[in-house]
Amino acid sequence: MFKLLTKTFLLNLLKFEIMKYFLFFFLVTSLLIAQEPVDYVNPLMGTDSKVSLSNGNTYPAVGLPWGMNLWTPQTGPMNHGWAYQYSADKINGFKQTHQPSPWMNDYGKFSIMPITGKLKFKQDERASWFSHKSEIATPYFYQVYLADHDVTAALTPTQRAAQFKFTFPETDSAYVVLDAVDKGSFVKIIPSENKIIGYTKNYARGDLKNFKNHFVLIFDRPFNLKKTFFNDTLSEKLSQDANHTGAIVGFKTKKGEDIHVKVASSFISLAQAELNLERELGTDTFEDTKRKAREEWNEKLSRIEIESDDIDKKRTFYSCLYRTLFFPNKLYEINEAGEIVHWSPYNGKIEKGYMFAGTGFWDTFRALYPFLNLVYPSINEEMQAGLVNDYKEGGWLPEWSSPGYANIMVGNNSASVVADAYIKGLRGYDIEKLYEALLNGANNEGPMTAVGRAGAAYYKKLGYVPYDVGINENAARTLEYAYDDFTIYQLAKKLNRPEKEIKLYKKRSLNYQKLFDEKTGLMRGKNEDGTFQSPFNPFKWGDAFTEGNSWHYTWSVFHDIQGLSDLMGGEENFTKKLDSVFSMPPVFDDSYYGGVIHEIREMQIANMGQYAHGNQPIQHMIYLYNYAGQPWKTQYWIRETMNRLYAAKPDGYCGDEDNGQTSAWYVFSAMGFYPVCPATEQYVLGSPYFKKMTIHLENGNDIVIDAEENSEENKYVDQLEMNGEVYTKNWLNHFELMKGVQLDFKMQSVPNKTRGTSEEAYPYSLSNE
Repeated sequence: MFKLLTKTFLLNLLKFEIMKYFLFFFLVTSLLIAQEPVDYVNPLMGTDSKVSLSNGNTYPAVGLPWGMNLWTPQTGPMNHGWAYQYSADKINGFKQTHQPSPWMNDYGKFSIMPITGKLKFKQDERASWFSHKSEIATPYFYQVYLADHDVTAALTPTQRAAQFKFTFPETDSAYVVLDAVDKGSFVKIIPSENKIIGYTKNYARGDLKNFKNHFVLIFDRPFNLKKTFFNDTLSEKLSQDANHTGAIVGFKTKKGEDIHVKVASSFISLAQAELNLERELGTDTFEDTKRKAREEWNEKLSRIEIESDDIDKKRTFYSCLYRTLFFPNKLYEINEAGEIVHWSPYNGKIEKGYMFAGTGFWDTFRALYPFLNLVYPSINEEMQAGLVNDYKEGGWLPEWSSPGYANIMVGNNSASVVADAYIKGLRGYDIEKLYEALLNGANNEGPMTAVGRAGAAYYKKLGYVPYDVGINENAARTLEYAYDDFTIYQLAKKLNRPEKEIKLYKKRSLNYQKLFDEKTGLMRGKNEDGTFQSPFNPFKWGDAFTEGNSWHYTWSVFHDIQGLSDLMGGEENFTKKLDSVFSMPPVFDDSYYGGVIHEIREMQIANMGQYAHGNQPIQHMIYLYNYAGQPWKTQYWIRETMNRLYAAKPDGYCGDEDNGQTSAWYVFSAMGFYPVCPATEQYVLGSPYFKKMTIHLENGNDIVIDAEENSEENKYVDQLEMNGEVYTKNWLNHFELMKGVQLDFKMQSVPNKTRGTSEEAYPYSLSNE
């Protein structure tokens, strides 16, 4: 009897343990299945950066796609471009930010910080130790424990507003500090309304007229204490107008008690800030706003679905996709009458219509804007309408905006951004006015080098910007101007412009040939008298080039790779030259800068020879094997770059992320194609990264990319079928993709050295027209 009972007991116990195992398995599986795209995003990717070495130079941006405002925990000093660094120990505030890059710094910033104990308002004194172990960072929600104050701080955003939740300990000394920062600010406490209002005039770039970022904060309870400060002085006054102002409000709290703050801002007026708060937050709770923000992110990120067993790759993909959806951010607002209006960074007036800010076309023309044209065209239609207003209000198209004209970088790449959008089918804005803006920029020097074309007179006369006339980075400018002329040529044809005009820009787009040095087989600066600059060191960064050397910029002939190959002596020499980029050691000459800039160091430590993926000029170069009959080398180096240089970790990039460009390269490359030459209809083939990807287009159609045998080893394309038929080209057409298409890649572990090797398979080059 005892043995029987024991046996029964053991059997029941075994059944219970099995049931527990299956229940645990079911719960884990359910959680995995329930994960949505936003759950894979790591906003800390790229935050382990510093001046001397960029692993992304990002900050954990908490906001909505293309939102007017972003928020970030702030570990750095008030006006330091590196607002958040992963290696930091302390947080001194939660900053509203519009910063596109640490090198550009910020504008319109202010910060909020909860503290306890002694009333401390200076940034170093109020700062608290924190740990990443008690930090939650998502695109729609951020939370962290502030150890010195025993406060848990959380925030969640809307387009122009946010909600904060501060969980305090039991204390009669709970405070919230608003820091309106320096360079001119104003604050006012209104106790009867549990409100703080004010503005900040702080900005880092340009000469902005009538610039103010107005803000309003509404607390969910009355204030026990009310103080303001100006500069380093605490005051009993309820308002301050000075160089540096702030406000402090105090509370008595029980353990675990939450204090909620609703905050909104406006570049137009305080009344508009109040309207933004009412519209976007209204009576919503913190959890309501958090849920809506999560839904917004999932809707945008779900435009691309991937199937993969590799969770790390999924995290990297969606973290990169997240970074492509911020800049340029909205500078426009909606007034009481429901009209779209904006404060103009160009004339300081309140104007009607769209306006965006915070991007550098030198970076983003390459992949970010083409990516929007494919997957999110409606937002770029707004951006194009915003460019019309840039031109009307400022007289030029920006090449870098932050928020107005920022005098930095080279080129006239607004031409590419405008032309590619229209050629890819975007409509609903004044393209004739934009074309007028392109002609103005292509033929004139602006009041600063960041608009128009520096050296325009030389370029029009000689076909290049000379090395010896005092214009820096002249060879880079020439190569970019030639490509920009090509994009104008393409748009001119589309708009049925006069034949003479079309021919002019086609001719000018061949100006790259003037800098090709037959002796070295590389691009080289040229003097006004037609002689090449000497001595010439192809490893010298800067000087005739921009943040790169001749080995990087020689490939900047996006529109005529066949012509470049011909200059090099044909396909064999061309592909050997491409191979050399990877086989050479990462030597460099930094004498132009007087020291090693971070872009040089990032190339050096990547162990990929002279290939400098951390900066933009060479990022397309891997795809150029497709133009010379060796597409398998493109496939190999794409996988190497993605596997080596990207990861959803704090050191997850190999250089500046740069407003979505470096992320867009990854996202496109994961699709299996890339826009080598924006302003054409083609994408050049690579190697799809996942077993399956589905791109849900805004027009309701899907691009389905199947690569069932895909793996780490099976990186090579053996065959491609489009809609069930064998496809032999090395490129895909934009408008075919927009119809919805099934792409079936047969992948294998060894190169197929017969597919894509004939000239009929090569992508577009101007020389082949």
